[in-house]
Amino acid sequence: MPGGPIERIRLAESLPEPISHYTDAVRAGDTLWVSGLLAVDRDGSLIGGSEVTRQAEQVFRNLTLVLNRAGVGFDDVVKVVVYLVEIEHRAAVNEVRKRHFGESRPASTLVEVSALAIPGALVEVDAVVHVPQG
Repeated sequence: MPGGPIERIRLAESLPEPISHYTDAVRAGDTLWVSGLLAVDRDGSLIGGSEVTRQAEQVFRNLTLVLNRAGVGFDDVVKVVVYLVEIEHRAAVNEVRKRHFGESRPASTLVEVSALAIPGALVEVDAVVHVPQG
């Protein structure tokens, strides 16, 4: 197959079963697409209650799990999309984000949405990641 195989990554030991027909991430060549991540634990329970900062911390913990599985880090993330139920939460989520990304600054899009797939969820993040060869 030109460009190599497509790898579908499922973190069954760390993340809950997807609520729809998708996987946690897909790698094709040197690119990893990470599905939208919510503030859930292995059992699918929402973490953080109504506190957006606590939810964002869980989202970025989940993103760390996916990145670790692919053998990459936050420096390799080239694009993120952040979905917020309340745009006013942008500053709080950004503080969490800065702690995880450090000096690395990916391309980014921020979108306010009316709701997320799990009731009570306030923030979701998806990402595109460069996976260096070798």
